[in-house]
Amino acid sequence: MAIILFDDNAHLTLRPLTYTRPVGDLRIGILTIAQKWAKSLKHGYSFHTQAYLQGKFPIKLEERNLFINGSVCPDEALIDAIANLHGNEALLKDGLFIAVKLNETDAKEFNPAVTSNYKPVNYDGNFVALRYPEDIFRNNDTELKKDFILQTKGRTSAKISSTNTLIGDDIFIEDDAQAECSTFNTKNGPIYIGNNSEVWEGTNIRGSFALCNNSQVKMGTKIYGGTTVGPYCRVGGEINNAILWGYSAKGHEGYLGNSVLGEWCNIGADSNNSNLKNNYAEVKLWDYGTQHFRKTGLQFCGLIMADHSKCGINTMFNTGTVVGVSANVFGAGYPRNYIPDFAWGGAHGFEIYALNKVFETAAKVFERRENRSFDENEQNILKEVFELTKPYRHF
Repeated sequence: MAIILFDDNAHLTLRPLTYTRPVGDLRIGILTIAQKWAKSLKHGYSFHTQAYLQGKFPIKLEERNLFINGSVCPDEALIDAIANLHGNEALLKDGLFIAVKLNETDAKEFNPAVTSNYKPVNYDGNFVALRYPEDIFRNNDTELKKDFILQTKGRTSAKISSTNTLIGDDIFIEDDAQAECSTFNTKNGPIYIGNNSEVWEGTNIRGSFALCNNSQVKMGTKIYGGTTVGPYCRVGGEINNAILWGYSAKGHEGYLGNSVLGEWCNIGADSNNSNLKNNYAEVKLWDYGTQHFRKTGLQFCGLIMADHSKCGINTMFNTGTVVGVSANVFGAGYPRNYIPDFAWGGAHGFEIYALNKVFETAAKVFERRENRSFDENEQNILKEVFELTKPYRHF
């Protein structure tokens, strides 16, 4: 049976993070949502997503197909409910389309906006589903703890160097990971250190925390719970309840908290984000669907930065700032709370970050990674996003 993660309306409400990927490719906890389902169901996966993303994320159908909402994170009860579905039965909760099993003919006609063709099966349980960008850091601690069990069940951790200090024993180290002269506190949550990753001397980490493969934590870093550093990242400074998806860097001093960074992002030295307003008021975030700021219900909310965006040294991001795809932010003062996609500038003003310049930078960044290439698929996605976001660039 093929597993296909489909996009519903969350692909719109999770912008700008989903401009460059299907919803199921979002990382929360240790794994992406698609990886969680694949590991839980012991099967591969593909995506039913936007047309312009299909070159990089193609769909793969078989005689039998299980379509799962890409915004929904698995748990045991939900997996059991899906396993009990018969063909053409749709699992639903409060109007949310969770899953359906289809043969190959019906799968070719699948439309996530239409459930009337299927027999409804109501689900009464609770689960984590992502609707807005802030849901990622809000639920990261929960998902990190679940993924830790999923990743380590039945396995034995490698031994950690005796130069480190361990507080609690809920830590898992992959065989080729390295850590020296650092403190790991697992009293409030587990700590996972992935393949070929390194924790450098003088670091203090409090769980829950995940350091994914081929990433580094630099000397003297302070990391608090609910934090994920994805693959091929490098981090330093102070980080709290933040998620870096992969191939991104926050390599120097400065604070990152209650935040989400996409792939290929870079945070300049001594840059900081605020995660609490001076008057302790509720934080609002820019909403791409309404083109207005939306109440989050949160008192703590920091930076949402989409793929390929970067900031210069000493950048100051105000509470609840949204940075679109491939923006380049620099200069003194606080830039606006919403920085459009392909914007170049800062508090002094913005201009359009020309697509040819975007491609030049992206090609150089990709060259630094042996396993990645800025190929035609990557270029076509950015071209499409550039066109889709034209109406939002009012410079």
